Amino acid sequence: MWNWLTIAVPLIFMKKENNQIKYFLYARKSSESEDRQVASIESQINELRKVAKRENLNIVDILSESQSAKAPGRPIFNKMVERINGGEAQGIICWKLDRLARNPVDGGSISWMLQQGVIRHVQTHERSHYPTDNVLMMAVELGMANQFIRDLSENTKRGLKTKAERGWFPGFAPIGYAHNSLKRKGEKEIIKDDERFYLIRKIFDLILTGSYNPPQILEKANKEWGLKMQNGNQMYKSTIYRILTNPFYCGTFEYPKESGNWYKGKHDPIITEEEFDKVQLFLGRKGKPRPKNHVFDFTGIIKCGECGAMITAEEKIKRQKNGNIHQYVYYHCTKRKNPDCSQKCIEQKELEKQVVDILERIEIPASFYDWAMKQLREENKEESKDRNKILGNQQKAYNDCVKEIDGLISMRAKGELDEENYKRKMTCLNDEKIRLQELLYDLDTRVNKWVEKAEQVFTFARDAKTRFETGTAEDKRLILANLGSNLLLKDKTISISIQKPLLLIDKAAEEVREIHDRLEPLKNGENRLNFEEIYSKSPILLPIKNSNKLLKLFYQI
Repeated sequence: MWNWLTIAVPLIFMKKENNQIKYFLYARKSSESEDRQVASIESQINELRKVAKRENLNIVDILSESQSAKAPGRPIFNKMVERINGGEAQGIICWKLDRLARNPVDGGSISWMLQQGVIRHVQTHERSHYPTDNVLMMAVELGMANQFIRDLSENTKRGLKTKAERGWFPGFAPIGYAHNSLKRKGEKEIIKDDERFYLIRKIFDLILTGSYNPPQILEKANKEWGLKMQNGNQMYKSTIYRILTNPFYCGTFEYPKESGNWYKGKHDPIITEEEFDKVQLFLGRKGKPRPKNHVFDFTGIIKCGECGAMITAEEKIKRQKNGNIHQYVYYHCTKRKNPDCSQKCIEQKELEKQVVDILERIEIPASFYDWAMKQLREENKEESKDRNKILGNQQKAYNDCVKEIDGLISMRAKGELDEENYKRKMTCLNDEKIRLQELLYDLDTRVNKWVEKAEQVFTFARDAKTRFETGTAEDKRLILANLGSNLLLKDKTISISIQKPLLLIDKAAEEVREIHDRLEPLKNGENRLNFEEIYSKSPILLPIKNSNKLLKLFYQI
């Protein structure tokens, strides 16, 4: 049994020992997104001083720096570690452990110094760390700080790449442009800067005359036009060359830099591609042409059905004697895997016609879409009752497991359990805790999204054909990619392994078409039949009416 002596004596001993330790108070905040929610350095210092006063800790120096901890190399932190190794202090006071390190090198250094007793105490605003502690807790906290920064980096890169794929340059807008301040961060489009856009156009106009060189244009821009950079400074010689050689101004950009990945921007170009190429010739950059990647609608997603190589495309222009010009795009095998591949080329119009024929098979009318979504939502409402009961039982089991872990830690702290038994039981409990966490996540997160996924699939079936026929090249590519997998082109015929939910809709769509064909003459009559009632009676549409099976199907996606 715990009593006041078993609690108070160790605390009194530790506090007495802490009084003999000298501490560095360390505060850090980065200007990067990782630390946006962290208190300012001044606030950290004020709060930690209160902690030191409350715990009677002797602060010998206050150290602070504004620098990211995602990589080793912070000068103040490194100096602090050096001074601790020199014996100037034996303890650290910081807001949280992630203020000390967000990378495994610095984190490992602090953890090792604590284990060796070089650091005798680390005090945060919420807990203490001692050399005698289980190192697992500190390792987990430092590991979480490191994993957070890794996840943040990956999510940021993915977000920037997605933005580039949408046609928006994921960086600071070059002079002549500005970010739309009315949009949220991450969604800010690049728009014209009315103050500078047309002056940048004048720069290109002057160089295109062939009568001005960049230094002469720079002088006119600075002295006659009063053109300033976004920060209010005048332009420099390097700036004028950056403008004249930046393909962003003709509507394209490379991201990331030097990656070879080029995108067509959605911003308004200042000049045409032909004008940009002419400027490069004037500047003597003929040997460094801007990459011209003609992006075709379906390249990169279709393979040859004979040899397995990728399908590529090329544009051909035919000029008639009467002056008419016709442009054609042909798709064919690259023949990189088999130079003797026998497959012939197919014109894009024919390829698109075949895709439209496939999309017609899964197309559903709005009336059926509304009915199907109604059935799915009703089914989800019934299922949610059972799920909530299961969720409650799983949450109770998880809470019980956590209590057992806490009890085990208490027993080990009191010496009621030897280290071998402690490790064995803790391993079993941690495994059980992870299993229960996965069950909770599986039920609480994934299942709750199945209606949303189902709605996406039904919406795709309703709108895909129309969007493919009337949409942009990006729309067509996206629709074809979402239609299914294993896209093959053989004997001038495209084949697609349609994804499982769409196969179900394929069967349902055929039945719906027959229903509508039969009842169409009565559509405008006074005795117009209720389509929803007929859908409900159709044996082929029963999997949607009684949608337990459909729920499981979308749950597995």
